[in-house]
Amino acid sequence: MLQHPASDSCNGVFLSYAYTTGAKLPPELKSNPKSQPYRFESVLTVLNNGLEDLKSWRVFVGFKNDEYLVSASNAVLADGTSLPGSVGNGTVFAGFPMTDLKTAIETAGDLTQMQVQVKLLGTQFGVAPTQGTNEMHVCCNVDTKFKTNITVDENFLPRQNGDLTIMYDVTNTEDSNYWAQVTIANHNPLGRLDNWKLSWDWMADEFIFAMKGAYPSIVDSSDCIFGRQVSYYQALDFSTVLNCKRRPTIIDLPPTKANDTILGLVPNCCRNGTILPQSMDPSKSMSSFQIQFTPPQNWAINGTLNPDYKCGPPVRVSPSQFPDRSGLPVNSSAVASWQVVCNITQLKGASPRCCVSFSAFYNDSVIPCNTCACGCPSNTARTCSTTAPAMLLPPETLLVPFENRTVKAKAWAELKHLPVPNPTPCSDNCGVSINWHLYTDYSRGWSARVTLFNWDETSFVDWFAAVQMDKAGPGFEKMYSFNGSSLELNGVNNTVFMQGLEGLNYLVAETDAANPQKDPRVPGKQQSVISFTKKKTPGINVIGGDGFPTKVSLMGRNAHFLQCIQVVVTERVHR
Repeated sequence: MLQHPASDSCNGVFLSYAYTTGAKLPPELKSNPKSQPYRFESVLTVLNNGLEDLKSWRVFVGFKNDEYLVSASNAVLADGTSLPGSVGNGTVFAGFPMTDLKTAIETAGDLTQMQVQVKLLGTQFGVAPTQGTNEMHVCCNVDTKFKTNITVDENFLPRQNGDLTIMYDVTNTEDSNYWAQVTIANHNPLGRLDNWKLSWDWMADEFIFAMKGAYPSIVDSSDCIFGRQVSYYQALDFSTVLNCKRRPTIIDLPPTKANDTILGLVPNCCRNGTILPQSMDPSKSMSSFQIQFTPPQNWAINGTLNPDYKCGPPVRVSPSQFPDRSGLPVNSSAVASWQVVCNITQLKGASPRCCVSFSAFYNDSVIPCNTCACGCPSNTARTCSTTAPAMLLPPETLLVPFENRTVKAKAWAELKHLPVPNPTPCSDNCGVSINWHLYTDYSRGWSARVTLFNWDETSFVDWFAAVQMDKAGPGFEKMYSFNGSSLELNGVNNTVFMQGLEGLNYLVAETDAANPQKDPRVPGKQQSVISFTKKKTPGINVIGGDGFPTKVSLMGRNAHFLQCIQVVVTERVHR
């Protein structure tokens, strides 16, 4: 491994990116040269010439030609994405397996400990192999003016904050494997996970031998039997191995397994994959399980009706402390600990999973969820329009599945002299919807009625929702059939948090009607009136728009929100 000549004058961290070779790839697109694919190979170099160790190094590379990265040596993508994958808008690389770069002083100039080279292979579009300068480099120096109040352990990086964190702590080591405890903790006041699914990438043919508190979604040892593992572990009975997939998916166990002597007896395990906000129930804001494995990469987690999370690479942190198994009032330390930080993100092109409809006491019609609010199939065969606005409805139609609304919607349009699109608009395609009904408006206060509809086949336990009221929030008084409270977010007190009362915390799935042959299916429903006072919000114009929420979140995921407050107000004027 050679040192770059330009790095001699750099007393910080030296970065270089060198394009080494490339070639045109089929198909040949003479009529569209911007879409012509080209193979590229390049080398990213990170060299620590500074006075301090570079811990958990990360480097941003600003790709700009729709690059599709096939492989990268000595690094992983910091957002947890597996390769191959698209990196056309730039990406951050994180070191693996060499996460830290030492200094020349402590290694006597050993480049194998100071420097890492990442060999990249991929495809780019519209850029032929370069004939001129094929390298760029930069020297990054420590900002001497930057001050921090974080005390950093000499050997470990500080633990980071995020919407959700995953800790894996090595609790017991053996010759070729170890037991680790994995803990998923929710730190977002509106975030949650239902039926969580956790996945990662093994980097060196590892496999899952045993687990407690959770289980692989697929039990299959065939990849080990026909892979390199069977030759390395010749004395092992692979019929008892749980999973040998390179990217396994882990699911939680049901509560009935919590005290199982083989699969359970792990603190915070076995809750059917439900993780709630700390503000709702601190005892249910984390989930844990134990596993025999070695540290993997590219962690990812998701749920049924929950936000999307992006997870960073594991970072070595100070060993976690656990209550000692002896029962004595002392703590025992993990052998080693790593932290994975995940944050809620809005994936490009991702569709919402719930939506909001509006109605008011001064209008006969309901403004339903928008057409294709949660996405539409690419081929509707012209049976419905994906662009036509949703048709106004009579209030009772909100209780009817979309496929049974067409006749009622057309009859209502004829009665109210409203246009009928041809073809009629497609469904909102949302599994859950919320109706906000402006109920009353009087001199000292006002009220609304909130109704949740579950059109899905899955029931939701411990459901919750939050509505943001920009002007009306401080006036919140109470909810009558829900447990409601004011929630301060980012220093602003304009959000109302609501959840089911004890015994009413299930938003049940859609079910058959009493007479399925005749009547449409019935959605799961929860409903409550919410009251506000005007004493704390002088000048509020309830029917002018202030009585409608500006943002709605269900189970931590933002609902598709119609820009239709003005429509409701206008219809009142012309009624």
